[in-house]
Amino acid sequence: MKARLTEEQIIAMIKEQEAGEKTADVCRRHGISSATFYKYKSKYGGMDPSAPL
Repeated sequence: MKARLTEEQIIAMIKEQEAGEKTADVCRRHGISSATFYKYKSKYGGMDPSAPL
C-alpha cells in the first residue's frame, strides 16, 4: 500500500502540531485520524525534513 503523504509532509505536519496548533486541527486539514497522526509522530518525531534518512 502506497502512503498518501511523503515523509517531508509528515514531518512538516508534526512540526505544525509542536508549534502549538491543536492536533485535531492539523489532522482535519491533512485528512488523517488522530491515531494515524500519533503513529506518524512516534515514527517520524524529532526528524529534520532536510536530513537524509
